[in-house]
Amino acid sequence: MSHKVGIGVLGAGEMGRRHAYNLRRLVPEAQLVAVADPAFQRARQVAKELELEHVFRSLEEMLECKDIDAVLIASPDKFHAQAIQIAASAGKDILCEKPIATNLTDAHEAMGAVEKFGVRLQIGFMRRYDAAHQEAMKRIEGGEIGEPVIFKSLGRDKDVPPISSYQSQLNGMLFYNSTIHDFDLARWLMRDEVIEAQAYATVAIRPEIAEYGDIVASVVNLKFARGAIGNVESYVQALYAYDVRTEVVGSKGSIFIGSLQKTPVMFLTANRRTNDLADHYLSRFADAYLAELNDFAHRILHELPLQVSGEDGLRALAISVAAERSHLRDQPCPVTLDQAEVVARS
Repeated sequence: MSHKVGIGVLGAGEMGRRHAYNLRRLVPEAQLVAVADPAFQRARQVAKELELEHVFRSLEEMLECKDIDAVLIASPDKFHAQAIQIAASAGKDILCEKPIATNLTDAHEAMGAVEKFGVRLQIGFMRRYDAAHQEAMKRIEGGEIGEPVIFKSLGRDKDVPPISSYQSQLNGMLFYNSTIHDFDLARWLMRDEVIEAQAYATVAIRPEIAEYGDIVASVVNLKFARGAIGNVESYVQALYAYDVRTEVVGSKGSIFIGSLQKTPVMFLTANRRTNDLADHYLSRFADAYLAELNDFAHRILHELPLQVSGEDGLRALAISVAAERSHLRDQPCPVTLDQAEVVARS
């Protein structure tokens, strides 16, 4: 067995660049073999920065490299499911950024290809690799807060997305592109399945994005199979910081994950803030992204079960679909794995 797993990265944008750098410099059991992106100049720039010989315009071209054992998919959301199928048909193991797809039909087809060709698929829910989240999980599993009763989570991105990011329609709406992380945490930390979602959403401060089927902020209430409840808040332009916090309330106590700083009162605006606040997901979860890659490479190399499965990706996606249905229909919606499409966006 080789001492390194050869990995090709699809996508040379912000996320793909970070993964490529980590693979090239900081993952001992992995070898970055190639990078590919239809925006070829972007791919060439990443290859140049990392002194990488192989650079391609497409996944299909990259898969012709004989040294590639696995593919890391960091392309826009819209192309994830198709890329999974192409990589699977070539016999390559896969680490795919979330979401697995932007609808359940494509997700099931991707999962079918993974099963058909006997490859392994991991979805990039990096928060599971964050030290604080892992410590919380250990304490929950150890019974320190008793039986989980309430899940609460919020995710607030700092910067205002450009209108072009909505116009391109390349990524899923807020529930698929951002809130899905919280939906995955809800399943994982509560050790239970979400059975119903009720979403409230707004475009009040940016009505123009409604034309593209997206929202600025949302609150999603959750019901779990064993009777617990939850609440998830998402917001795309907080301005003051990149702010991610989670709480699990149990029958014996509560666990908080993440905080702004250790002061009882804080005033937050775009122009007045403290200097130690996170400003981007790549800085807040830098260690988690690296731990995720090290774990993936190790498990692929030593033929161990993956820690975050395609099934996890499918089930988190199902919650996102239910949240969107609830938003569009203005009523609670069950979480189901069936492939019925969301009604047309108005």
